[in-house]
Parts: sequence; C-alpha cells; structure tokens
Amino acid sequence: MKLGMQLGYAGGFKEGVEQLATLEKAGLDVVWVAEAYGFDAVSHMGYVAAKTERVQIGSGILPIYSRTPTLLAQTAAGVDYVSGGRTILGLGASGPQVIEGWHGVPFDRPLQRTREIIDICRRVWRREVITHDGSCYTLPLPSEKGTGLGKPLKMLTHPVRDRIPIYVASIGPKNVEETAEVADGWLPIFYVPEKAKDVWGESLEKGGANRSTDLAALEVVAGGMVAIGDGLENLKEMGRPMVALYVGGMGARGKNFYNSLAQRYGFEKEAKEVQDLYLSGKKEEAAAAVPQALIDSMALIGSPGYVKERIAAYKESGVTVLNITPMGPDPVKVVEQVKEWAEAA
Repeated sequence: MKLGMQLGYAGGFKEGVEQLATLEKAGLDVVWVAEAYGFDAVSHMGYVAAKTERVQIGSGILPIYSRTPTLLAQTAAGVDYVSGGRTILGLGASGPQVIEGWHGVPFDRPLQRTREIIDICRRVWRREVITHDGSCYTLPLPSEKGTGLGKPLKMLTHPVRDRIPIYVASIGPKNVEETAEVADGWLPIFYVPEKAKDVWGESLEKGGANRSTDLAALEVVAGGMVAIGDGLENLKEMGRPMVALYVGGMGARGKNFYNSLAQRYGFEKEAKEVQDLYLSGKKEEAAAAVPQALIDSMALIGSPGYVKERIAAYKESGVTVLNITPMGPDPVKVVEQVKEWAEAA
C-alpha cells in the first residue's frame, strides 16, 4: 500500500507544508488538499508542488458544481505542469448546504454531472476539439442560450500527461457504483474495513462489471488517525468533533449523506441522536454521543501489534492508499514506521 495524508483547510497550512517536505522523505506518497468553503485548494496545491519533489498532490476534493468541466481540466493540467506530473484530480459532489448556500447553484444530477465531467476532462487532456451534448453540459453553448458565437475549441497548451488520474469522493450506493465504473480512484470517508464489503460491496461489484478495460484497477484511499504505543487510546477522542460535525451537521435531516452512512454501519439510533443534538446547537453533547465503536473502528491507535493488525485489515478490504493522520510528538517516525508496515502487509 501507498501512504497518503490530508492537509488541513487553512490554519497552519504553510507550516504543514514545510513539514510535508520531511514527511515526503520519510515515505509519504500522496498528499490531499481540502477546499470545502475555506481557501481554494488549487493555489495550495501549487504551493505544495513548489515545496516538494516526489509526492502526488491530490485535490481532496474540488466540488463538481463550482467550476466548469473544462476549467477543472485546465486546473488539473496546470497543477500537473508545475508539479512535473504529480497531480490527482479529486472530485466530489459536496452537499446541498455548501453548493446552494455558498456557491449559489442548484445541487442537481450529481451522478450524471460527475460522469460528464470525467468524460470532458479526459478529452481535454487528449487535446481533442471539445463538443459535448449532455443533459448537464452542452459545448459549445447553443444559440438559444447565448450569443450563438461559441465555437468548438481544443486546449491551447500541451498537458504534461494526456491522462491525469481522477478520484471521486462517494459514499452512496449509486455514487460508489459509478465511481467503480468510470474513475481511477475512490475516496470514501469514515471507512470501516470490516464493514466495507457489507455497505459498498454490491455497488463496487456492479460498477466494476461495467469498467472499461482501458482503466487500471480502482485505487481505494482510506485510513484514519495513527499513533503507535501503549496508553494512547485517549487520542482517539480527538476524532469525535469531526465525526459529529459530519454525521450531525453536514446536511439537513433526511439529506445528510454521512448520517446515512453511519446508519448503514448499524448505528441508526445513535446517528439520529447525534444529528438531533448537533442541529440543536449542542455540539459537545453531539460529539459525546458518537458511538465509541465507530470511533475505535476508524482509528489506528494502539500497540505496534494492534496498528499492524489494523493496517492488514485495511489492505484486506481493498485499500491501496492508506490515508493517515499521524498523532503524537513525532509524525516523521510514525510515517516511517507505518510505511514499513504498509509495504510489508
């Protein structure tokens, strides 16, 4: 397995990138740069490119609604150029609260939109003359919707690669099925290796059955917080606020994908309680209500033997890039050790 890590949204970003150069030497393979409704991810990806030499640099994620398909393709090609061919275009639908509240565009047809974007991006990188007649995008824009002066174009510049990997963040059954069919990689959140087959196995199988032979095997990126040693179990508690935020607050009732995932894991009653508390403004109580079993299942924290067992469980479930958050005073040592175990797993 390769080793990946997520960079934070904003606070301490520059300091994190300075440390990243050291982690790269320790064995880190991929770094993911978030966006949400903080700073944009792309400028940060360029900064990472300038400060590193080897790590792949992924957007984790760019929402599919905030940029046109051709701009997404241009953006990925641009970062790929300045990084010397190290970019991964990570895409995701985000959710209605962000897309309609922050970007002011309708949250509609995420499956079809994702499929059309991936097709257009790949054709842009091959420097094809771009025309597209889809249900979400029409290129050039027809005269009845514009001036009628649009013309088919191809990319002016020559990309470093004519095939930049596209990874999709998805957790719903149909979204995961589409990811397994058309994407290069999959970015699930709150991944529990022992439950992955039960929750996503059918979707992965269906999508994989329709996967083009031109595509390599699907890369799977998942993991969690890592700390190695006895007496460190209390560090797992640091994950509670984030789980509560997503399960409780990232979406309205009936339209929270993360809450639905927690329910599919078997925590139906608990997920509803976390959401009720969070949406009532009781964030600390919501965090306390997150099931301990869920927190434990997503962390790689404990003795060396336990951490090695968790790494093996992730690999056994199909994970190819172990995404970690090193905890404790020496993240370099954690990366070095986990890299050794991941390669041996």
